[in-house]
Amino acid sequence: MSQTYASVRQAVAWCYLGGSISAEPRINDRIRVPEVRLVGPSGEQVGIVPLAKALELAQEYDLDLVEVAATARPPVCKLMDYGKFKYESAMKAREARKNQAHTVIKEMKLRPKIDPHDYDTKKGHVVRFLKQGDKVKITIMFRGREQSRPELGFRLLQRLASDVEDLGFIESNPKQDGRNMIMVLGPHKKKTEAMAEAREAQAARKAERQGVSSDESAEAPAEDASAEAPAEAENPEA
Repeated sequence: MSQTYASVRQAVAWCYLGGSISAEPRINDRIRVPEVRLVGPSGEQVGIVPLAKALELAQEYDLDLVEVAATARPPVCKLMDYGKFKYESAMKAREARKNQAHTVIKEMKLRPKIDPHDYDTKKGHVVRFLKQGDKVKITIMFRGREQSRPELGFRLLQRLASDVEDLGFIESNPKQDGRNMIMVLGPHKKKTEAMAEAREAQAARKAERQGVSSDESAEAPAEDASAEAPAEAENPEA
């Protein structure tokens, strides 16, 4: 009991001084139990064996003995290549982070009396955002006497929503917010779908570029051969 109490005190003191408890599983000689429930390299159940026997089998297979369930009685250990396991786990976590979809709210500001060219430019940005699977907050900014004509902003927002209805929908209807009028457009396409399509398009463009370069390299020798043909035809006459 005194030894257990002392070890607990030591662990608490270590954490207090800035140390940390490792989240990594115990492997090989770090495992300190008399016996373990052993799982083989292919997932087969070996059964409860002494720790020494489990370590001996690990050496025979040239693998690591990894504690995968420390709270079980006895603890469950598996024979595996721990370095390879850590690498594959890191790659899976990286891929999962890469495929995570974070919907972003973009913002686009317009004036009630925007000119046609500026409107087309702003609409182009809204189209791009919606294609990427992002929401778009449209803000109409009123200045001076424009504040007495909120219908101008309302009609402009309705026009924009109509122009991009194949890509997005009105998620939040136009509403007055002080000197501004705000509307939120949501994309029909989910962020994950937009990301997948973007990756496919990038892969297609890359494949097309590689195909063009390979075709050019294949045509080059044929041109050289045709250029040498007249010289070969003139040799007999000489």
